[in-house]
Amino acid sequence: MTAIWTEPWFPWAVGLAIGLPVLLVVLTEILGHLVRRGSPAAKPLRLLRNLVVPVFALFVLMTLASDQQFDLTWVRVVGTVLGFLLILLVLSAFNVALFSNATEGSWQKRLPSIFIDLARLVLILVGLAILFSWVWGADVGGLFAALGVTSIVIGLALQNAVGSVISGLLLLFEQPFKLGDFLDTPAGRGRVVEVNWRAVHIDTGNGIQIVPNSSLAGASFTNLSQPAGAYVATATVKFSTDDAPHEVSAMLVQVARALPMLDPVDKPAVAYRGNGAFDVSLPVTSPAREEEAVSLFLGWLWYAARRHDLALDGDATDPVNTPESVRAALTSVGPLFGLGGGDLDEIAGLCRVEQWGAGETVQELGRVPDSLRIVLEGALQLTVPFENGRLQFSELGSGESVGLTALTRQPTTYFATATRPTLVLRVPRDAVDAAVRQNPALARRVGEQLDNRRVLALAAIARARDSSGVIAIGDEAVGLS
Repeated sequence: MTAIWTEPWFPWAVGLAIGLPVLLVVLTEILGHLVRRGSPAAKPLRLLRNLVVPVFALFVLMTLASDQQFDLTWVRVVGTVLGFLLILLVLSAFNVALFSNATEGSWQKRLPSIFIDLARLVLILVGLAILFSWVWGADVGGLFAALGVTSIVIGLALQNAVGSVISGLLLLFEQPFKLGDFLDTPAGRGRVVEVNWRAVHIDTGNGIQIVPNSSLAGASFTNLSQPAGAYVATATVKFSTDDAPHEVSAMLVQVARALPMLDPVDKPAVAYRGNGAFDVSLPVTSPAREEEAVSLFLGWLWYAARRHDLALDGDATDPVNTPESVRAALTSVGPLFGLGGGDLDEIAGLCRVEQWGAGETVQELGRVPDSLRIVLEGALQLTVPFENGRLQFSELGSGESVGLTALTRQPTTYFATATRPTLVLRVPRDAVDAAVRQNPALARRVGEQLDNRRVLALAAIARARDSSGVIAIGDEAVGLS
């Protein structure tokens, strides 16, 4: 009787009985470590542990340990399954090695996923063809020839549709734009919201414009979002040739800088074109805000031009600033400051009535005012800097004033912004000084108002800190020191 350990299947059986559990335990431990780290290598390792190793063990048993021949049907079936799993394992490992840890900007990151999927499909088909030819002895040459002829026939029949698909694939590979970019195309202008094999979907603001890839690939278009940075909107305005160009340019820059949608890095610029024409460049945060920025700029410019007595579009007329309107405004606010008729006559020639548009900043932070401004109509919102924005602490109505530190020659500690079209009486600093000389009690009243607004601002800041959990030491954090 032959000893069992001399049988040809015995070494394989012992090897599988001992080696397979040990190998599975080791792979399990490694897999657990990779999963905890969130490593992409866990996916191919899980495929190796759960499928490839067990099927390989079965294949070894059927072909070697049991002393069977490879041409048996079940052995071929197991061999085919094992070959397919090995193909998947190799592709998964290559995917992890090439694409999982790719850095931003590398060719792996820029390569569209559709190309990766197509390459994976082709490799699987080729691998299966080789596998069937080797295991089953199949003639796959005829199959490839038939597929080639069929592909040609389908391509000719669907050349228009296939052309769009190919154009879409080329656009995806070249990547001249990405989702969220703003395009200016012959078909429309707007933001890219979807890119597929057949077409690009552009949100124009009035609906979704569907642009076929073939049309886009064969035409010239502009990516307004590239290169990265601010998008420059342009407004062209015209003044009278009697206005000094440097005065107009300074006013245009001042108005443009106050726009809330400007890019925080780039600055607006003005170019004089001659004959009273100016081009104003407005670097905005997004092409989507171009129309809003130009509209707001032109609206604020209308008010600013009249305050500076400049002739926008050749018209320098300011109907609200007349000697009669100034005298009427002084008469209405004179009693608030203890000024009589003689005092009003003395300062009337120095004052003027101004119009401010909604959203305009009437008083900047940190500047010594050159005038006192008294609200006649409308309202002014008072705000102080807080965290990354502004915090409102009061609102001024008719008869109240800003620019009180014009008397004390101190920088302002808050912003004053018109909440709607607002009419104010501007009293220059010299006129304020003259009024104080006539009525010394006016200086005390101004000081009381300054102290009251400081208290209101600090109280609003304290409430905001309590609600947001912000901790700050002293008043320096908000410029109230």
